[in-house]
Amino acid sequence: MAFDIEMIRAVYARFGERVEAARKVVGRPLTLSEKILYAHLYEGTPTKAFDRGKTYVDFAPDRVAMQDATAQMALLQFMQAGKSKVSVPSTVHCDHLIQAKIGADQDLATANNQNKEVYDFLASVSNKYGIGFWKAGAGIIHQVVLENYAFPGGMMIGTDSHTPNAGGLGMIAIGVGGADAVDVMAGMAWELKFPKFIGVKLTGKLSGWTAAKDVILKVAGILTVKGGTGYIVEYFGDGAESISCTGKATICNMGAEIGATTSVFAYDKKMKEYLEGTERADIAAEADKVARYLRADDEVYADPAKYYDQLIEINLSELEPHINGPFTPDAAWPLSQFSKAVKEHGWPAKLEVGLIGSCTNSSYEDMTRAASIAEQAVSKNLKAKSEFTVTPGSELVRYTTERDGLLQTFDEMGGVVLANACGPCIGQWARHMDDPNRKNSIITSFNRNFAKRNDGNPNTHAFVASPEIVTALALAGDLTFNPVTDTLTNEEGKQVKLDEPKGLELPIKGFAVEDAGYLAPAEDGTGVQVKVDPLSDRLQLLEGFKPWEGTDLTGLKLLIKAKGKCTTDHISMAGPWLKYRGHLDNISNNMLIGATNAYNDRTNSVKNQLSGTYAEVPAVARAYKASGIGSVVIGDENYGEGSSREHAAMEPRHLGVRAILVKSFARIHETNLKKQGMLGLTFMNPKDYDKVQEDDSIDIIGLKDFTPGVPLIIILNHANGSKDYVLANHTYNEGQIEWFKAGSALNLIRLQNRQETEVAK
Repeated sequence: MAFDIEMIRAVYARFGERVEAARKVVGRPLTLSEKILYAHLYEGTPTKAFDRGKTYVDFAPDRVAMQDATAQMALLQFMQAGKSKVSVPSTVHCDHLIQAKIGADQDLATANNQNKEVYDFLASVSNKYGIGFWKAGAGIIHQVVLENYAFPGGMMIGTDSHTPNAGGLGMIAIGVGGADAVDVMAGMAWELKFPKFIGVKLTGKLSGWTAAKDVILKVAGILTVKGGTGYIVEYFGDGAESISCTGKATICNMGAEIGATTSVFAYDKKMKEYLEGTERADIAAEADKVARYLRADDEVYADPAKYYDQLIEINLSELEPHINGPFTPDAAWPLSQFSKAVKEHGWPAKLEVGLIGSCTNSSYEDMTRAASIAEQAVSKNLKAKSEFTVTPGSELVRYTTERDGLLQTFDEMGGVVLANACGPCIGQWARHMDDPNRKNSIITSFNRNFAKRNDGNPNTHAFVASPEIVTALALAGDLTFNPVTDTLTNEEGKQVKLDEPKGLELPIKGFAVEDAGYLAPAEDGTGVQVKVDPLSDRLQLLEGFKPWEGTDLTGLKLLIKAKGKCTTDHISMAGPWLKYRGHLDNISNNMLIGATNAYNDRTNSVKNQLSGTYAEVPAVARAYKASGIGSVVIGDENYGEGSSREHAAMEPRHLGVRAILVKSFARIHETNLKKQGMLGLTFMNPKDYDKVQEDDSIDIIGLKDFTPGVPLIIILNHANGSKDYVLANHTYNEGQIEWFKAGSALNLIRLQNRQETEVAK
């Protein structure tokens, strides 16, 4: 039987009634996304319609999922909320802290030893507060959620930007910061601006070398890394129904790379088969009863342009395999054009490493399609010319693929099987390189390929493709190889051509596993002790941030004017810094060290206005904080793009930054700033970015009358005595303004819980 089946039955029991009510108040047919959103209103049955892209709405998600890197800070915050148990089903998944270095067994043993303190903390806090715990080696959060917790029509938030993976099972699943997770676990409403909707109509059917991954690679090229911001992407059409459930999940997973709030597919036969194949026939039976509500209304499908804010159409029968990159996931190249692009741009054609797996492409189907290429390598006497690694998505997938001989096939091809974890996808990769200053190329089936993302090396050109394309190119060792048209020279000197990949959506013998890695929490956790060593350099109990002082903010110093792309990787790097995710002060030493200073084009080198010297960004921020001076960060377009990591908001808050003023924000990061009591502001006129000077002292005026929709005034006090007055927009509503005044959303929750307790007494 499925986890939390009674909760799921309760969701379905009220689903139809709420959808019918929503249809009446909205006054028209509904998209699938609208049905799920209106069915999860915190207030219950819908009584009014919401304006897309304008109205902030309170929702009641069904569950919360957290990975080990983000769970530390989320649960440290939850411990402050005054609750004895989480209010909704919640889970922790240990997948981020395992470094890929040698191979699965040794790397997992090393991780268990090095991270014992963190794993013990997460296990004990989960045990105490009623949270399901998946130990290290159990698998990557999104694959484990898909296999165990996702259900059609449900709503979930997760402390990882690729939470939308669950959209492959018809779920509205949204990546958030830990503070949002705390709200939901504490029984509070979760707030989201009601999104707009992009419809993607898929016709035809995938065939040959083209895979589900190519759908999202194509969409990323169309929409770019910020084209989906503020939107839910909803896939439909005959083509959508022909794609496997895990293929759908791949598409939804990488929707994070276009900035989408989430992505989703309608419930269909493929989802039913996957539920049954993962021993959740009980969920499929319940979903069948309300199947008509788990898809958009017929009128929407008949005339989609009328109901979606934007419409994209893709014929799967004509879709080519794609390779995206380097340095950004939206640089989309059809395979037939990629060789030419490599030569014209001077990218290193020699392929050094091919990596398959990750949360995006680590299903049984992915493994079998890639293995069908590896089998040909063995039978046609080909050896991989590049290093080749395989990352299974979960212990369920790993055990089953080993039983079915797939892992042995990869080994015979020359591949190395890594632990069931994120590994190289998030920079947890001890890559062996002879010269880190040499330009080089790798190709992965992962989702992100920002500079330094995988191995910390700015000279690495990372490209993204499907697992089968990655496997084929690893055999060739050459980015210009096109497996659709080209031949390879085997060990005997003969020319051989690869056949099209073949795969199985589900294992013929069914899935199997000995130890999935799950630990259930105590029924009553009141006696469970959560211990944090006060001398630990990895875990640190939190103190609440100070409330707003009730005045305008004056005399703030410019900390950094970030130039160009500034993702959460630039603001708070992962890789070796992951070990400090539970220690706010220590991890703050990585704050903005990857951002480019607009005044000297260098990273981690900014002017300290107190001394006139240049120093590292965290050091300058600490100097201002020690002197009782607040600071301001200036940024470019789509600031905070990428991961959901709230550390990118908590670190500036901790080091005395009072405001982030940018041309535009990525959605999750803007929300994270608000949750931590920060001011996230945007230039009313983006050209005002150019008015900010290196020695500026900055005033923020209008906070005494801080009001939704009313801009704030920024005064740039220049060193020569002149001033510039700049208007700054914001998207704070009344509730979020209260977060700012209280010092953080968590401060407000704790205050409200204290008041409720006093009233109860």
